[in-house]
Amino acid sequence: MSRPLRARIDLDALRHNLGCVRAAAPQSRVMAVVKANGYGHGLVRVAQALREAEGFGVACLEEAVRLRETGIQHPITLLEGFFDRDELAAVSHYRTIPVLHTERQIRQLESTGMPQPIDVWLKVDTGMHRLGFAPDTVPAMYQRLQACANVNGIGLFSHLGYADDRRSAQTQRQCDRFKSVFEDFSGVRSLANSGGLLGWPETQFDWIRPGLMLYGISPFSGDTGPDHGLRPVMTLESKLIAVNHFERGAAVGYGGAWVCPEDMPVGVVAAGYGDGYPRHAPTGTPMLVNGRRTTLIGRVSMDMLCVDLREQPQACIGDSVVLWGQDLPAEEIARCAGTIPYELVCAIASRVPVEVIEAASAAVVT
Repeated sequence: MSRPLRARIDLDALRHNLGCVRAAAPQSRVMAVVKANGYGHGLVRVAQALREAEGFGVACLEEAVRLRETGIQHPITLLEGFFDRDELAAVSHYRTIPVLHTERQIRQLESTGMPQPIDVWLKVDTGMHRLGFAPDTVPAMYQRLQACANVNGIGLFSHLGYADDRRSAQTQRQCDRFKSVFEDFSGVRSLANSGGLLGWPETQFDWIRPGLMLYGISPFSGDTGPDHGLRPVMTLESKLIAVNHFERGAAVGYGGAWVCPEDMPVGVVAAGYGDGYPRHAPTGTPMLVNGRRTTLIGRVSMDMLCVDLREQPQACIGDSVVLWGQDLPAEEIARCAGTIPYELVCAIASRVPVEVIEAASAAVVT
């Protein structure tokens, strides 16, 4: 019998969430963000399942090439742009669209021979202060790109840095700065990420860039994807591999970090930080055993963790355990572990088998 841990990927849920994106922003084209291996869900499988999107966003050329080599013909945006002039021939060959955020990139475009002109995004720093041109420098950069023989279409692009907090006034300020820049601009525009398109409809321009919400996770701190009609795409699930009965005072796990307050059953689950479960998740972090809530106890180890079975005295070896996903949002686990759900889903280890669920079809384990 193989180790029972699985990451189950529900592609029907992924497509459902794309439908929620469409409903929230019906006038915009969708650039589905699939960087970081599709947020841990599988770059190629996610892109293939989201073929109804108008384009894709990736972090780097290597991710774009993987998509092209599997037959994806959609526009692909390089969200960090290109890193050196040596990439420009491939950027052109694979018909990718780099985000330009430094004058150095523009100089390299002006001075490098390329197979064919490319479309580009010109990034404006509207207040996040990470990448992009200051608003007052954008007109000069735009004019240079218009005059560059290697450039075809030019889009205007910015990124929201506060859209996870619906109480923040910064998102509206960023939107207002963005609007002030494109008054004399004729190209396409893109600003809204998941938080923007759900919380600030005024940020929905020609292209929207949903990431986290596609995977069924809320972009807002304090709530969950199902609160917005989204369905979790990834469920991390395992089984009990042991059920032990300990007396009051017995210390459980490394360092004896948790001591049994009474005579009680303790389950051992085949999952640990070597699989991507957060090592710093504390006692009390929820999980589901046979669909019922219980909690983690003691320290998470590399391959195993322990679970309180006092409310389930009949639990036995082989019973199912959900660590996050269906009926247990990853957002809740992230809050307990002092992290964000992005980190959870992106950190799934390569040793964890993936079970792909298609609507009305059998699961395929990869």
